[in-house]
Amino acid sequence: MRLNSTAGFIRAAQCRWNVSVPRPARQENQILKAIQCRHSSTKPSTLTIGNKTYPTDSWTNIPDSILDALPRRLHLQPNNPISLTRRLIESHFPSPTYTHHNTLSPIVSVAQNFDSLGFPLHHPGRSRTDTYYINAATLLRTHTSAHQAATFALNASPGFLISADVYRRDAIDRSHYPIFHQMEGARMWDRRKVLGGDIAKAVWADLETLPTHSMQVSDPNPTIDRYRNPLQATHHTQEEVEALAAHLKRSIEAVVLDIFTQARLASLSTTPSAKSSSSSSIATSEEPLQIRWIEAYFPFTSPSWELEVLWQGTWLELLGCGIVQQALPINAGVPHQVGWAFGLGLERIAMLLFGIPDIRLFWSKDKRFLSQFGESARGLDGVEKRAGVSAGGGKSEGIRDWGIKRFVPFSKYPASSRDVAFWLPRTSSPTSSNPNSPFHENDVMEIIRDIGGDLVEDVQMVDDFVQKGTGRKSLCYRIVYRSLEMTLKGEDVSHLHARVGEELVRRLGVALR
Repeated sequence: MRLNSTAGFIRAAQCRWNVSVPRPARQENQILKAIQCRHSSTKPSTLTIGNKTYPTDSWTNIPDSILDALPRRLHLQPNNPISLTRRLIESHFPSPTYTHHNTLSPIVSVAQNFDSLGFPLHHPGRSRTDTYYINAATLLRTHTSAHQAATFALNASPGFLISADVYRRDAIDRSHYPIFHQMEGARMWDRRKVLGGDIAKAVWADLETLPTHSMQVSDPNPTIDRYRNPLQATHHTQEEVEALAAHLKRSIEAVVLDIFTQARLASLSTTPSAKSSSSSSIATSEEPLQIRWIEAYFPFTSPSWELEVLWQGTWLELLGCGIVQQALPINAGVPHQVGWAFGLGLERIAMLLFGIPDIRLFWSKDKRFLSQFGESARGLDGVEKRAGVSAGGGKSEGIRDWGIKRFVPFSKYPASSRDVAFWLPRTSSPTSSNPNSPFHENDVMEIIRDIGGDLVEDVQMVDDFVQKGTGRKSLCYRIVYRSLEMTLKGEDVSHLHARVGEELVRRLGVALR
């Protein structure tokens, strides 16, 4: 597990460029504009976001590209695969039992994001190298759990789902992006409201209303282990936790069945040309779905589990879950409530479900991308159909065919690689998580992303060494530039790459080699 909508965001600077607008006649000018006016050497004294102005300070580190993206909220865009994935999962947690929170502001306090969840003061997640700060007291949420305490306290329904965009400084590759989307959910029971205060009996009774399935499930470990997966003995009985765990797992398994059934149906309905590019799609549709529950540790639940799914011959970690740490409802003012919770990443599931090969595509405004996911009569309009196959390999009772369409690549533009090598300042450490450290690898990633935006596909460190005699440390990073929407000219890539080197020197104090 990781409350007011924010709209009408005002950009913090005047120079803007969005490579996702497919206007070929202006491509070269756009690239040159990006090089020439992406940065300012001075930090504004305030940031205006929406209708609120925030003072900046030494902790402020949000680049223009992140501010520009705040109003996008992909999980609410009708034809975006992230939104469609959210809706599919939400359909398994209907109202009035579950309230869906999808419009919570991404701007939260340090207390909400870290303190309320018990993060130690020196936890690396608090560092400026990991988190985007508006100022020392205010930041962009790094997880949906920033809203957890307020949602428990709101107590609007027995259960809830929170879906939201979250922000973290991160690596650059096809599966990582500084903005991604999480969903977390919880289901609670109130000791004062169930008959005779018997939580276990109430949970078992509710479990009988949940759908069953015929998937192959591996769950070899006991629900409670004194050392690996302990009971919160002060607050729960073993009978209560056994019931809660069974309800949690059945609820999640129903979601997994639906997701992978839709993935298989999508593979079977893919156009012949697309099928040829994915030789495993048909084979995958014939394999029986297997899942396994793995003991895990999470700070907000105990006992806890991860769920893994066997897909195309590989075990994939799908989500984490467990029995809610009782301190959370106690601190939220609802001490009589007990229950379970889970958390997952929407991008990971959407990439699997729709066959999206590059996380940057979710941010594309190209109609050739978005038009592939329009909702149909058999889509997310609530019409239920029986799927021709199920995740178990036979007929699937009550499974809806959502009409999911796999992504069909519309182009493949060439990549262009460049290396940048530099000497670190003598006082720097390339792995430091100290907020005041002059160097951290995430700072390198942020500079490259800030200069190149979505033209940067991948960044990897390819060499590091320490010079004999001087003790100076050198690092070399390979940057892969590739546009999803146009062919980049060599001279334009060279200009971008030169700008990267200049900014590394200016911001980090490195010496180029």
